[in-house]
Amino acid sequence: MLANMKGFGSLKSPIFVKTAGFAFVALAFFYLGKHWSDDSYQQLIFFSSNSDLNAKTSSISISPNFNKTFDVKSLINDTNVVETLADQTSAANQQTPLLSPPSPPPPPAVQRLGLVDENGVMRDEFEVGEYDPDVVESLNNETSMAEGDKGDRVRVRVPKFEVCPVSLREYIPCLDNNEAIKGLKSTAKGEKFERHCPEKDKGLNCLVPAPKGYKAPIRWPRSRDEVWYSNVPHAQLAEYKGGQNWITVDKDKFKFPGGGTQFIHGADKYLDQISKMVPEIVFGNHTRVALDVGCGVASFGAYLFSRNVLTMSIAPKDVHENQIQFALERGVPAMVAAFATRRLSYPSQAFDLIHCSRCRVNWTRDDGILLLEVNRLLRAGGYFAWAAQPVYKHEPLLEEQWEEMTNLTTRLCWNLVKIEGYIAIWQKPLNNSCYLNREPGTLPPLCDKNDDPDDVWYVDLKPCLSRLPEDGSGSNITNWPERLNNPPQRLQSIKLDAYVSRNDLFKAESRYWKEIIDSYVRALHWGTFKLRNVMDMRAGYGGFAAALIGNQLDCWVMNVVPVSGPNTLPVIYDRGLLGVMHDWCEPFDTYPRTYDLIHAAGLFSIEQKSWKRKRAGEPGASWPILIHFTQQISRTRASFTVTHSRQVANRPTLSPIPDSRFQIPESSSQPHSQRLFEVRTFKPFVVRLSPYQAERLLAAA
Repeated sequence: MLANMKGFGSLKSPIFVKTAGFAFVALAFFYLGKHWSDDSYQQLIFFSSNSDLNAKTSSISISPNFNKTFDVKSLINDTNVVETLADQTSAANQQTPLLSPPSPPPPPAVQRLGLVDENGVMRDEFEVGEYDPDVVESLNNETSMAEGDKGDRVRVRVPKFEVCPVSLREYIPCLDNNEAIKGLKSTAKGEKFERHCPEKDKGLNCLVPAPKGYKAPIRWPRSRDEVWYSNVPHAQLAEYKGGQNWITVDKDKFKFPGGGTQFIHGADKYLDQISKMVPEIVFGNHTRVALDVGCGVASFGAYLFSRNVLTMSIAPKDVHENQIQFALERGVPAMVAAFATRRLSYPSQAFDLIHCSRCRVNWTRDDGILLLEVNRLLRAGGYFAWAAQPVYKHEPLLEEQWEEMTNLTTRLCWNLVKIEGYIAIWQKPLNNSCYLNREPGTLPPLCDKNDDPDDVWYVDLKPCLSRLPEDGSGSNITNWPERLNNPPQRLQSIKLDAYVSRNDLFKAESRYWKEIIDSYVRALHWGTFKLRNVMDMRAGYGGFAAALIGNQLDCWVMNVVPVSGPNTLPVIYDRGLLGVMHDWCEPFDTYPRTYDLIHAAGLFSIEQKSWKRKRAGEPGASWPILIHFTQQISRTRASFTVTHSRQVANRPTLSPIPDSRFQIPESSSQPHSQRLFEVRTFKPFVVRLSPYQAERLLAAA
């Protein structure tokens, strides 16, 4: 009895219970799968219900999903997976034939530009791409075309530009338009020194030659003190101003002792005197950007470089017509410009200091309209230094001129800070309070609130005082060098179609160009190029120029802001840089052979729209005109950097045909044949080319 109870107890052990339960479940599933399956549910691995018991071999059913692949992720995420599988399993029970997977498509053909071969050497022969038939017709059948291997690709050969007459070697199209100047109704206010661009189809259609014996310019800082005589062969200025220490001739060079009409003992001593008169000026810290009016050979600006001050030197093309050319040859920022009847192409509150030393400008004419332009250009709290005979000579006529000047500056609310010797220095107010507290009827009046003081392109001078911003923007900038990288307050006033932070845009552009220039300096050794005069044809916020400064490249940049885009010039000047407004549908106001590097980032894609508006029916015409302008104003062995997107480069409306004419024939002795170009196609691809290869590549672009 006890033995039976022990055997019964063993049946209640956990191991026995688990084993029995597992066996029961397995038998139950086998039974259900064997007997409850019918034709509406596909049997996967169990024996078929139709199998013959007398058959020697058993048959099994194969899933219709055999040998198929599925995207498991999409099945998991699809809410209708169950319904889809049900539809598939109920379609048919018959076995489907096994199909081999389709072969993968062939890889897309690699499009090769054909500019370089497998060894990295540029080819002399390559396809220039598609062309625009409208432009071909507009060239009056100048071109000859041949069918390529494909019907839509051609090779185009275009005659090269001819060399201009020697008389045009210093030609500035919009300032040397004698036909337009002769047609002026009056020239009493200096109208002949302003822009008068040639009419359509009357512009320059040849390459400006260099003087005989032209040499590669002497590099900075030696060029501050001497340049080659053959590069600017004009000794008249040395004869006329030799006694004032402007310039002398020494064998095959011009020498610049550093003097001027009012500082014959040298610019350095003159600058020291100004610093002692007004210590708050603090060159290179509080004062970073200056304007020198009637600059002569720009010794004032040349010597300010050593004090960390950028100076825009301006003068008209008058009896001293080569003074700006000497300044540029020396490597000093300069432009041909005049105080006449229109606003200068600089923004309001641009300059920390404006200097006039015997600049031959009658500031009090027409109720002081020219000094009102100085007031517009001068930063709030900035200084105006005037060195002239009325300051120190006691003659009746000169004393009358001094009285007119002091009366006018008082009505402008300028504070006469100091008079010493032949120099008088005024300071502009920081806000509008003085203007608003003047007696009623005081002239000149305040400008209308709707007047935009930064609107400068072909805008006439206005006989009114430009209002200062109520928020103090323009006057509250930081000192140099911090101001270079700090987003200025005037950034918020720029008219942009943007909803993101302006400061973020500013910083993003600066970071972008810093990375680009860092790579150029590191990989392309830009530090060895000895660049001095640089132009950025579409400057934006000035990030390109700031990156050059950040890499300690000893150069200055003319930051050009096209009129077709937002006016970012106030930001550029607030950063402590130089710039100018310009319309690239017209020539730039400078002498030929001016710049060592011309940089165009995204310019063609923007300017093409503006060009089409102004010259309807001439698609792509902006390319040859822009490149023609840049070819004329760049120095021998200069670089022309083109940055554009591939979408722009591949547009059929951008015809390559006119761009292939920018080389003087090899038989010519002119130094243009030595010119090097640098072309960059949107980020990493940079090449330096010979003239022949450069014009072929520009045509291909």
